[in-house]
Amino acid sequence: MQLIDGKEVAKHNSKESCWLAINGTVWDVTDFVAKHPGGSHLILKNAGQDATDEYDEIHSPELVEESLGPKCRIGKVDATTIPKMVPKPNLQKQAAKSPPLSSMINLDDFEAVAEKTMAPSTWAYVSSGADDEITKIQNNRAYRKVFLRGRVLRNVGAVDSSTTILGQKSSFPVYTSPVGLAKLVHPQGECAIAAADGKEGAIQVVNTVSSMPIEAIMDARVHKDQPIFWQLYVDKDLKKSEAFVRRVEKCGVKAIWLTVDSPVIGKRERDDRAKGVVDIEEKIETVVETPKSQGIAAANTGFINASIDWSIVEWLRGITKLPIVVKGLQCVEDAILAYECGVDGIVLSNHGGRSQDTSQPPLLTLLEINKYAPHIIGKRMEIFVDGGIRRGTDIIKALALGATAVGVGRPVLYGLSAGYGEYGVRRMLQILRDEFQTNMAFVGAKNVKELRREMLNTRKLEKLMTGSVRL
Repeated sequence: MQLIDGKEVAKHNSKESCWLAINGTVWDVTDFVAKHPGGSHLILKNAGQDATDEYDEIHSPELVEESLGPKCRIGKVDATTIPKMVPKPNLQKQAAKSPPLSSMINLDDFEAVAEKTMAPSTWAYVSSGADDEITKIQNNRAYRKVFLRGRVLRNVGAVDSSTTILGQKSSFPVYTSPVGLAKLVHPQGECAIAAADGKEGAIQVVNTVSSMPIEAIMDARVHKDQPIFWQLYVDKDLKKSEAFVRRVEKCGVKAIWLTVDSPVIGKRERDDRAKGVVDIEEKIETVVETPKSQGIAAANTGFINASIDWSIVEWLRGITKLPIVVKGLQCVEDAILAYECGVDGIVLSNHGGRSQDTSQPPLLTLLEINKYAPHIIGKRMEIFVDGGIRRGTDIIKALALGATAVGVGRPVLYGLSAGYGEYGVRRMLQILRDEFQTNMAFVGAKNVKELRREMLNTRKLEKLMTGSVRL
């Protein structure tokens, strides 16, 4: 590979000729500038410079070659001979002293610390919901509308919280949801989550837009039998998705979680505002005549295929023998369709309120299934719930209504923050498991199979349930 002079790289700093240096390799990204899902400005501001730090903050090492191909690799360069992006002032607040990890006693504590220590753009990406964030808020509030009807004198001296998820053992019915770009929060990203899950006996679902390669995540497990599931956003190019399924199968993942609730990206206003691109000398015509710049979420999910339908399940069955879970169902009608398609599991989810605002809370959808389609509960298809889980009592309510397990997403990233990394995620899971076990004893359940509908008073939540279901 030829050696490129740094002064030569610096000349290619426009959309007409755009080169970037990443980890000592020079790439010609001229043809890719207009295609970049986050907008051309994200590349052009690094044009002719060493973009390693900004690239590594979000992306996995191999993504640049996967996206561009070897034909765009120009050569090698001595990074000390070319300009480097000037660090953005005041973006990293993580230098602020973090509270002792032992002072974190509930999941809300982690969120409060994360807000103070994350870079503003990262906090906006992680915490934001769509539009007015009504759904993000109501996801959790739905659990507050359900009351527990505990039983006493049930011999709960020894409570067993263990369970299985798609045949894989878990210390309690919680998995870590497929959060993307975890490297924004901690340098070890999804690898730290894998290590934490392994030590706490939990299962990790890895995001398609993970900031770490699946091979590195598998290597970060604490033992070779530790199960990992992989979440799939279907690419506009199905061949790319097929290749990725083959790749993760080879790595040893145990199931594919097909995400269907975000065919397009929701309007996450806080994320958009935090992108930090404001031209005070703008020409007003360019605001409406050029593609808009986007926040972190949109910048990394522009490949998602919005043209798929239920036949995609059959397509996926044709390329893998792994269990298939469909993630993102928001009504009982679709839960029945998934059951009839023969999938192995469904996730009742509105993407944490990050896609369509005012979509109904997943717990309400689970209540719909209880009323209108009880025949699909506890059968060959497992039911999972995510969005708004913050307490052990929330887990009990979901399981008593027929869920197999629940997922936690944002709390995982909050646990990673403030420099806590793997240990913060472990502490978060320990807190949630302790709360779950304590409240199992209070309701009179020695194991998860003893959690039943009669342990709940759902009348307050039932008032929100639809009465116009067409099955």
